[in-house]
Amino acid sequence: MKSRITPYQQFISRIAKKKPTSEPARHARRAFQNMNRLSLSNTVMTLSVIFLFLPLAVIVFYSFNKAKGMVWTGFSLQWYSRLFMNSTKLWDSFGNSLIIAFASAFVATVLGTLASIGVNWYRFRGRGYIQTISFLPMVLPEVIIGISMLIFFSAVNVPLGMLTIFIAHTTFCLPFVFLMVLARLDEFDFSIIEASRDLGATERQTLFKVIIPAIMPGIVSAFLMSVTMSLEDFVITFFVSGPGSTTLPLYVFSMVRYGISPVINALSFIMILGTMLIAFFLRNFLKSIAASK
Repeated sequence: MKSRITPYQQFISRIAKKKPTSEPARHARRAFQNMNRLSLSNTVMTLSVIFLFLPLAVIVFYSFNKAKGMVWTGFSLQWYSRLFMNSTKLWDSFGNSLIIAFASAFVATVLGTLASIGVNWYRFRGRGYIQTISFLPMVLPEVIIGISMLIFFSAVNVPLGMLTIFIAHTTFCLPFVFLMVLARLDEFDFSIIEASRDLGATERQTLFKVIIPAIMPGIVSAFLMSVTMSLEDFVITFFVSGPGSTTLPLYVFSMVRYGISPVINALSFIMILGTMLIAFFLRNFLKSIAASK
């Protein structure tokens, strides 16, 4: 008499006879899982970009608004007309910001580049100490840096003004330049230096004709970051500024008490366009440098 097979036994035997998954099936399943992860990362990236750039779009949109408030009443270029024709104090503060930003960024880039080359190239006492304290201005709150700068300038009897802002911004940007160029030097091929020395190049020629051209993308990036940090700094500038040295962030802050004029929106749009053009041309410049090597 044949024994009757229960449904449970049929299920077990079906699982036991199941063939292993083929290699194409495994690749298809893996590709499907990667596609899900990719779609999630694209969604997060899209939301992040919208979150970051939506305020800029709002500024540009309301710079063409006819009214001063947040209610759209019609297209107008009157705020751009006021920006170029009737905003002397605004342009003066913007000019002060540009002068201080480019001057402090240039000095910080030169000093930071030479310091990073010296720390990376030479071995001397206190080398690790210099690398450690270079992080302090990056982690300390700007309020502490601004107050310490104010106390220092008061102690040495230096009048507050453009000079004190320049010194403060140079000091603040210097560690960032130092670390960015130092990171670039960590990927540097020192066999090039040995080759230049074997060919008879002096230490100075090696520095200016081999090392600096090789790390130029890092130097340019550090300079641009220093310019950006100086232009947008408010806290440190607030403590070390004096009469006749109002920068753009300080001027905008003073306008908040009476309501921000859409002229600021127009200036912001001009600065956005200028930043995009500079980034585009420098991108091609850095590509040309990389291609020439």
